[in-house]
Amino acid sequence: MKPLEGIRVLEVAMYGFVPSAGAVLADWGADVVKIEHAVTGDPQRGLRQTGSFRVEGDPNPNVAHANRGKRSLGLDMSRPEGREVLYELVKDSDVFLTSLMPGARARLGIDVDDIRAVNPRIVYARGTALGPRGPEADKGGYDMTAFWARAGTAASITPPGSDGMISPPGPAYGDTVSGTNLAGGVAAALLRRERTGEAPVVDVSLLGSGLWALGHTIAVSVHLDRPWEGVAPSAHGSPTNPLSGLYRTADNRFIAFVMLQPAKFWPDVCRCIGRPELADDPRFATAEAIAEHTKEAVKILREVIASRTLTEWSKDLAALDGPWAPVQDTLQAAADQQVRANGYLGRAGDLELVTSPVQFDVEDTRLGALPEFAAQTEEILTELGYDWDRILALKASGAIT
Repeated sequence: MKPLEGIRVLEVAMYGFVPSAGAVLADWGADVVKIEHAVTGDPQRGLRQTGSFRVEGDPNPNVAHANRGKRSLGLDMSRPEGREVLYELVKDSDVFLTSLMPGARARLGIDVDDIRAVNPRIVYARGTALGPRGPEADKGGYDMTAFWARAGTAASITPPGSDGMISPPGPAYGDTVSGTNLAGGVAAALLRRERTGEAPVVDVSLLGSGLWALGHTIAVSVHLDRPWEGVAPSAHGSPTNPLSGLYRTADNRFIAFVMLQPAKFWPDVCRCIGRPELADDPRFATAEAIAEHTKEAVKILREVIASRTLTEWSKDLAALDGPWAPVQDTLQAAADQQVRANGYLGRAGDLELVTSPVQFDVEDTRLGALPEFAAQTEEILTELGYDWDRILALKASGAIT
């Protein structure tokens, strides 16, 4: 049994951020009913071009990532009949999940007080761009603006002197991180309701999530009153530690070493790379000596590691106690045997998708398929007790798809 089985989530949200929270909750077993506009649906369904990638046909992974495992109901909440249907669903739901901005929530009658008037025990969860308070609380935004640019990541990874800024590594990067935060907040709120009977309002923003993801960096920056600066891609990672940085292999791949106690790991690294004599070299005998002679150590390591391929080094470094990893692209990461062994990708209908990162009882997360637009409208309404005459009347009025 999944931990959220028996929990119903009513999602009124679009694009990537808040729907990705619904996807995580669905992964955890919740019945997530996605409310989509009766005519246009979630605009994300029309997203075909992401960067240089274009997806034709269905299913569309641009939609499936944040919407797998849900049921879709096409509903026009601006019509009185549509709002009545929504309120009927609210009565039997545990969570109301929304990305709509304050003005739209008030206009449609789905703000906190509206929903709580129908179901006082419902957890009301909002995903916003910039947070629920302050002079810009009513402004919208995307992960590129609020999470990536405004919260500091773009400036922190772009090397000084660059013409422009480094963009996010892929679509919905900040959306997915923020959505997972929101799902965790919902789970905590459900626990509070279970223990106290009180259902809190949950707020997560792209801005707040972006700051949290960069939290360690910002803490150091504020403490020293210096902005964090990006490092040029060709530069070694640390000026005082040769075992914290990137090294190119003979086949133009990279190995990332991150051993924060260089004196502890230096002898082992020397043995694994076939240079055991370096373990006794006085230049690298202590942490202080290593820090002083980092440039020399980096030069040696670059020459040695450049002499063999990543496959060869992977065998030799398998016995290394210190943390290291191959630098992988998205296809290489998806094919990684450790990724596969842990079930970090799963089948969702005809697609293979990344599973949400929390597992229970060391079991693979089972994913549901992406619902077609409004595919479960009749199913959900019959569960509410609507007869076919009423369903047909709602269709005729345009309230449902």
